[in-house]
Amino acid sequence: MKIEELKKVQKVVKTDYQLALDLFDTGIYDAMYLAGLIADDARMTRKDPNGWVKKAYCSTLGEYTVAWVAAGSRFGYELALGWIESKDERVAATGWSTLGGLLAITPDEDLELEELSALFDRIRTTIHDAPNRVRYTMNAFAIALGIYVEPLSGRVKKAMKEIGPVTADMGGTACKTPLAPDYIAKAEKRGVIGRKRKTVKC
Repeated sequence: MKIEELKKVQKVVKTDYQLALDLFDTGIYDAMYLAGLIADDARMTRKDPNGWVKKAYCSTLGEYTVAWVAAGSRFGYELALGWIESKDERVAATGWSTLGGLLAITPDEDLELEELSALFDRIRTTIHDAPNRVRYTMNAFAIALGIYVEPLSGRVKKAMKEIGPVTADMGGTACKTPLAPDYIAKAEKRGVIGRKRKTVKC
């Protein structure tokens, strides 16, 4: 089913905590994607996203569906910091995606800027040697940090220029790994650096 069709269902259902859990448990891709769209993030327990991340069998479900819901929950930051330490590439990638989502929806005054800066330092030294999807999501986190967190934007843009292009195997698709400095520069031109989003779900 196309995403636009799933969004029609989302408009009708809006949010439904239990239905989202039931849909994700089906193991059917479309149902699992829809689960992320209708999940009541505020009601998610710490256990719920931890269960989902283990069941997410492809990058889209982990890096988008699970990451969206985790970022919107009360436990997003805590969960993400644990997930990025995982030796399982999909789990670690979901962790970095969750962190990126948190940056987009959390006011700067509620963020731990020193910790985020330390995470970025980790990316600077490890990104080119990281596993494929971790490499991709680290790059996405850097873009989010540069666009949504104004106090760190300039530093991130400069450092990502020094790091150079980040490459990732996109599985034979036409998709490419975004160039972080270019994305941040475009956001600067639009005057949206530091502007937060209401949700990362799409």
